Amino acid sequence: MRRALATLTTAALAAGLGSYATGAAQAATEVAAAPSAVTAPSLAASPVAPDATATQVHRYKPPPIRWGSCSTDRLKAAGAQCGMLTVPMDYNRPTGTKIKIAVSRVKADPKVRYQGAMLVNPGGPGGSGLGLAVLGEFVPDGAGAGYDWIGFDPRGVGSSRPALTCDGNVTAAPRPYYTPYKKAIYDQWISRSKSYAKKCAANGSILKHMRTSSTVADMESLRKALGRTQINLYGFSYGTYLGQMYASKHPKQVRRFVLDGVVDPRRVWYKANLDQNIAFEKSMRQFFNWVADNDEAYGLGSDGQDVRAKWYKLRSKLVYNPQGKLGPSELTDVFLSAGYYVYDWDYLAQVFAAAQAGNYEPAEQTYVEGNPTGPGADNGYAVYAAVQCTDNHWPSKWSTWREDAWQLNKSAPFETWGNTWFNAPCHWWPVEADDDPYINGSKAPAMLLIGETNDAATPFSGAIEVRRRFPKSVLIEGVGGSTHSGSLSGVSCTDDKIAAFLKSGTLPARRAGVLSDVKCAPVPAPEPSVTASARRSGEPTEKSIGIKNRELRELLDEARGF
Repeated sequence: MRRALATLTTAALAAGLGSYATGAAQAATEVAAAPSAVTAPSLAASPVAPDATATQVHRYKPPPIRWGSCSTDRLKAAGAQCGMLTVPMDYNRPTGTKIKIAVSRVKADPKVRYQGAMLVNPGGPGGSGLGLAVLGEFVPDGAGAGYDWIGFDPRGVGSSRPALTCDGNVTAAPRPYYTPYKKAIYDQWISRSKSYAKKCAANGSILKHMRTSSTVADMESLRKALGRTQINLYGFSYGTYLGQMYASKHPKQVRRFVLDGVVDPRRVWYKANLDQNIAFEKSMRQFFNWVADNDEAYGLGSDGQDVRAKWYKLRSKLVYNPQGKLGPSELTDVFLSAGYYVYDWDYLAQVFAAAQAGNYEPAEQTYVEGNPTGPGADNGYAVYAAVQCTDNHWPSKWSTWREDAWQLNKSAPFETWGNTWFNAPCHWWPVEADDDPYINGSKAPAMLLIGETNDAATPFSGAIEVRRRFPKSVLIEGVGGSTHSGSLSGVSCTDDKIAAFLKSGTLPARRAGVLSDVKCAPVPAPEPSVTASARRSGEPTEKSIGIKNRELRELLDEARGF
């Protein structure tokens, strides 16, 4: 999940052009003293209102899935089967236009007790889950062996048909600087945002049916097509919101749900992105402090504040002197994963050290490899926008977006404007938004929730809120960690409890109060893989995480589109 109604009126557009000058001085001082302390979202309880749609079950009966071979080497090696699930584009018109949902299956080991179907969603929205049918092999103690692991590409994604695309060159570099410190930059981003939304309209009527509730209905159709009375779910990031909504609507169909990197249902989606801006600033500080703690390896300084200042100075230089396809916005995106996970810290510290020494090639190459261009290359982003822009209402006045961004940029300059422009097409989106159903887990069975204290993408306050709304759920906290959706990373305190839950339904005891139920160590930061002498030779090394863990992380990163 990264950083998503109405048509913009002429008056609103005029208002949006007002304060680029106000931000110019602010942008010029981004490298200066560290921002003031950031504040986490409030944990104050909000009333839990009943959702009138929570117990509705749609009547559509899907035809059986015709299983065949899969196209990817990873799925073939796992003995997976693939097929298509036929569902209505609009569940209010079940006999109308149909679309296809791509589905994969790795069947349970017949030698162990059968546990049913385990759906997997990697997040996004826009992440491809087809390859995640192999996830069961990464669960400790063979606890995944009893399940049919079901991967699927949600509607509009990947191999599902139709697959959304708007402009495959949207990430072509270099792009304007995210921070619009002068009118020309501001105008460019406004134009790009309007243009992307306008091009997305070419996808047609499916844009009206891309909300989370539609994918939840597809999950219910998938349950029926699989012939199961209940489903299990392993959801990451946005996949946790799918799980929350499914469990609210269909509590009797829920068996065992593991939700890792928990979305806050109070904050969908505009406020969630504001929360991310604050949280990413905090997690990036952790990264800069870690780099400083390992100064012998990277040579970037032994004080985290100084290391941070050097990074911002590099970004400022690229405003006036881009290096090939690497400008200041691309540099931000290259280092964004350091805010998401600890896995890449060693690699990115080496990229940072190379750029500090005048070699920008590793950073440029990292950006280009992670942001392919061409027809359909924006599928994940197009789906992200289509879902987030219509799931819930966004501020109708652009001036609200602008003022919020400038205010947050004072204390959280790393991601605030990048996140704002990432979601800006929602202001011009060609389909009207609506509010998704209220999340109410009062009738849902026990679920396992997982999150780290300083998760930037889904701040931990969301996990606390979902624990409150699902009163039988249990929450594991990776204390002090900043990794997003980091389960199955080798932290036995967490992974063994996941295995116990999947194997026998066993959960830790739930504690009284507004807090986590189990406190575990976080996903550990890597050890530096270079010495000072090796660093001077130039190129970054491979990421220093275990081979099997790397396979899982790469699988999840591919699915999420990182």
